[in-house]
Amino acid sequence: MLRGWEPPTTPYGPGHRGVDLAAAPGSPVRAVAAGRVAFAGRVAGRGVVTVELAGTGLRTTYEPVRPSVEKGAEVGAGDVVGVVAEPGGHCGASACVHWGLLRGGTYLNPLSLLPPWLLGRGPSRLLPVLTG
Repeated sequence: MLRGWEPPTTPYGPGHRGVDLAAAPGSPVRAVAAGRVAFAGRVAGRGVVTVELAGTGLRTTYEPVRPSVEKGAEVGAGDVVGVVAEPGGHCGASACVHWGLLRGGTYLNPLSLLPPWLLGRGPSRLLPVLTG
């Protein structure tokens, strides 16, 4: 992990509203769980994919990516939603995927989706862990 979760103290305050995972440019970015693509396009010059997770009220975000899905598409856990964009965006000179998690307008720690036994065991990799 290049940078961890640093929640802001106020809704518009400084912080880091997700985690940055090291990834090589062109690597596949996979949905962490089944859902529907709510957004796939560019925001502030960066490619972004947002997936509404089925039956949870949660949304995951992935950036900077080159989306390979369109808004409204159904995705399964582990389905490719895009590829990692070239460095020079969110993580500066390093290529990465910023993985975010929201419930409504509130940002949450995306690592909370992972089982506890998986945390703290070496390099972070975004893999599908939720099903159904």
